[in-house]
Amino acid sequence: MELVEFGPDDDARVRAFVDLARTIDAADCPWEMPRSAYRQAMYMRHSWEGEPGRWFLAYDGAQPVGTASIDASDYDNLEMAWFSVRVDPAYRRLGHGTAILRALESHAAAMGRPLLGVDGWDSEASRGFAVAAGYDLKSAEIRRVQVVKEAPEILPLRDEALAAAGDYELIRIEGYTPAELLPGLVDITAAINDAPFDDLEWEEEIYSPERVVAYERAQIESGFRFRRLVARHRPTGELAGHTVVVVDSADPETADQHDTTVVRAHRGHRLGLLLKTEMLLWLAETEPQITHIHTNNAESNRYMIAVNERLGYRPVGRLLEFQRRIGRVV
Repeated sequence: MELVEFGPDDDARVRAFVDLARTIDAADCPWEMPRSAYRQAMYMRHSWEGEPGRWFLAYDGAQPVGTASIDASDYDNLEMAWFSVRVDPAYRRLGHGTAILRALESHAAAMGRPLLGVDGWDSEASRGFAVAAGYDLKSAEIRRVQVVKEAPEILPLRDEALAAAGDYELIRIEGYTPAELLPGLVDITAAINDAPFDDLEWEEEIYSPERVVAYERAQIESGFRFRRLVARHRPTGELAGHTVVVVDSADPETADQHDTTVVRAHRGHRLGLLLKTEMLLWLAETEPQITHIHTNNAESNRYMIAVNERLGYRPVGRLLEFQRRIGRVV
C-alpha cells in the first residue's frame, strides 16, 4: 500500500478522491450529500477556518483503495491531530486501513502531535478497527437532517420563543460581520466551549477577531453563501447569541447548520429556539430552493437536540470519535 499526499490543484487525484469517497459513502453513510470535485478542492484549499489539512490517496498498485486526511490547528489543542481513514468496501479486511492509520500516525509524530483522534460512522467494523489500533471511544455525534417540506410550522415556534425574549433584537448578517460587532462576536463564538466534549481530551478553543474573520473568509471564499443571525440585548447592547447557516453555491438545495451558541449570562430566554426559528424563516425568504438542512450535535447535548427535534430534524447517523496518545514528541 502506498499513501500519496496531494493538493487541491491536482485535478486528477481530487477527482479520484471524490469518486472513491462516493463509493465509500454509498456503503457507510448514504444519507450524506455527495461532495463534488469543486467542493472537495475548495475544502482542501480553505478548510473550516483557513487552516488547510493534509490529504492522501492510498493505492494498491495503480488502484486507489482508500482516502485519508490529517487536521491540526495552530490556534489551540496544539498536541492534537485528527485523522480520517476510509477504505473502499471492495478492499476491506486486507490491512489497508491499518496501514493508512499507521502512516498518518507517523506524519502526526513528525508534526509534533502526540494526541491522536479518528472517527467513523457507528458500526461493528469501525469500532473494531479503532479499538484494535489502540484507540478508545471518547464521544459520539448524531447527524440530523431536516427535510424542509416535512418540517413543522415555524412561526408558532418562533412566537413561543419570542414571548420569552422581549429584551432582545436580532441582527441579520450576510457575508462578513461588521467590524464593530467583532469583539462581541468573539465572546458568543467562544461559548461553543460550553457544549459537551464527553470524554474527549480537548482543550477549550481560543477565539479572537482574527480567527472569527478567518472562519468567515474560509467559508465565503469556498463558495458558500454565509448567513449569521445575532441576538443583541437591547438594555445593555451586549451580543447574547448567534447561529450560522451556509448554503453551497454549487449545490444550493442543501444547507449546513454551523454553530448555535448563547452566552451564559443570557441563557434562559429561549434564544436558541428564537435564533434557529428566525434563521429558518430567513432562509425561506432568501433560499426557497433548499430541500435539506444538515446538522451535528454531541449525543449528550440534550438541550440543542431537543430544539432541533422540535424543528423537525431527524437522526440519520451516529459518528463515533476515538482518541489515543502516542509517546510525547519533542
